[in-house]
Amino acid sequence: MTEGALYDALRAALWISVQISAPLLGVALLTGLAIGLLQALTSIQEATLTFVPKLAAMLAAFWLSMGFMTVQLVDFFHATVLPAVAGE
Repeated sequence: MTEGALYDALRAALWISVQISAPLLGVALLTGLAIGLLQALTSIQEATLTFVPKLAAMLAAFWLSMGFMTVQLVDFFHATVLPAVAGE
């Protein structure tokens, strides 16, 4: 494996990691903003109020996007990792 091919594989791996983490991070951001706004409007400063709904929303987003994540990782593995291991 040449140096250029290694860098291309690493670049592709980083891009895949960005793609599969984006749904979870987006849901966490939106949930955090909504709860922060709710806390600011109601003056409720409970620590569990931010943690529990954000965790539930992220679990739901993970469950809904598992198929997408799996397809992306399997495609990356077949397109990039297996040919690199086989020496092609």
